[in-house]
Amino acid sequence: MPVLLPTDILFLLMLLGLAALVAYTLRQEHLRRPWRSVIRSRSAMISLVILLVYLLIALLDSIRIPVSSNAHVNSTSAPIGEPVTLLDFGLGRIRDAQEKTYSAPLAVVAHAREMIRQADGREAWTYPRLQFGGRHLANPEQEHASDLIRRIALGLGAGIAGWALLTGFLALVLTRRRSDPMDFLRSAWRGETDLPWRAVLLALLLISLLAGVLVALCQAYHVFGTGKVGEDVLYQSLKSIRTGVLIGTLTTVATLPLALVLGILAGYYRGWVDDVIQYLYTTLNSVPGVLLIAAAMLVMQSYMARHEAEFASLATRADFRLLALCLILGMTSWTGLCRLLRAETLKLRELEYVQAARVLGVSQGMILFRHILPNLFHLVLISVALDFSSLVLAEAVLSYVNIGVDPTTESWGNMINGARLEMAREPVVWWSLASAFIFMFALVLPANLFADAVRDAFDPRRAE
Repeated sequence: MPVLLPTDILFLLMLLGLAALVAYTLRQEHLRRPWRSVIRSRSAMISLVILLVYLLIALLDSIRIPVSSNAHVNSTSAPIGEPVTLLDFGLGRIRDAQEKTYSAPLAVVAHAREMIRQADGREAWTYPRLQFGGRHLANPEQEHASDLIRRIALGLGAGIAGWALLTGFLALVLTRRRSDPMDFLRSAWRGETDLPWRAVLLALLLISLLAGVLVALCQAYHVFGTGKVGEDVLYQSLKSIRTGVLIGTLTTVATLPLALVLGILAGYYRGWVDDVIQYLYTTLNSVPGVLLIAAAMLVMQSYMARHEAEFASLATRADFRLLALCLILGMTSWTGLCRLLRAETLKLRELEYVQAARVLGVSQGMILFRHILPNLFHLVLISVALDFSSLVLAEAVLSYVNIGVDPTTESWGNMINGARLEMAREPVVWWSLASAFIFMFALVLPANLFADAVRDAFDPRRAE
């Protein structure tokens, strides 16, 4: 049976809530109309494809399966007895490909020289061969380049084949009521469809090619090199996706209830209720957010130290700290949305249909739920989409100053934090920082582009 930690449960519940929201949106014409504008945008659809890939990886890394104490699991990724995720099983080869220390991307020798005993008994100051990277090569100096080219070609071929299968399946699903799926594919490739399917198919092709090359290369090499303890950097980067996605999503879930309730109450009731809520978020904004987060994290660590029996498992300890960080970020980042919702509610409560409902004797709760809240949906959606990327970046900054996730948790922030000393080495170890930057950039940029499309579609001031 799968083992689900608290963050896993919350993440799965959030996905179910997202599916329910999509189903509700499909039944509401006033919500479908702006979403049509979003899905007609090429940049938004390409960004959505990339975001769904990240979401799938995070989902695979959130379903854990217990491993018996006799099973062999890499101690750097999952100690003996700790549950292992589906992503760990899929990445088992590079997860277990442990080296002694640093090695450059696609290298066959270590990054630093060592005193090596030769076959004839003499010792030489040279670069030792890696235990995993390129170990299948009998003569690395002559075979290395040709082997890389061969594997890249195989990866490109596998990527094209996978893309063809995925495209065919997509065409069958989308044209289940049509006579010939090939007509859809021809129309999509010519750009004759209402939706930008050609852009989606090209994005899927690029992702398939990249995935095929990475899979082909990681079978025999460390594609992004190895870290200080010899762990594969590509594995670290892929495992960090779940942390980044959860920070961006669960923090939003923690932010919304406070911002919605307090913002609507302050704008609708005004008077002393408005004064109290304004005093609350004004006081909270006057304290630097980093200090609040640091203080809350120290309190959380003190609690964990006093209740060590409850956190005997490394996975439980790291998961509790991740959940606490999401809640703390949510408690300190709700004020902006609350202020925005208060201002909009002040305007909505004076409109004719709200006043008519009040005169007809409709209860206050019904007015708030049926008339005020639905008309704030676009602001909530825009704010959530825009705040996601900033929350992902916030984790990197907090981990950099050692108040972020647990050090045993794979995250881009921890990778960047570890790269501080690596960049000062000679020769420079640059690939950990570069890998974290690439994966974070590939998540944050599509999130920003998709958020821009959502803002343009839902903002009434931008409506045509």
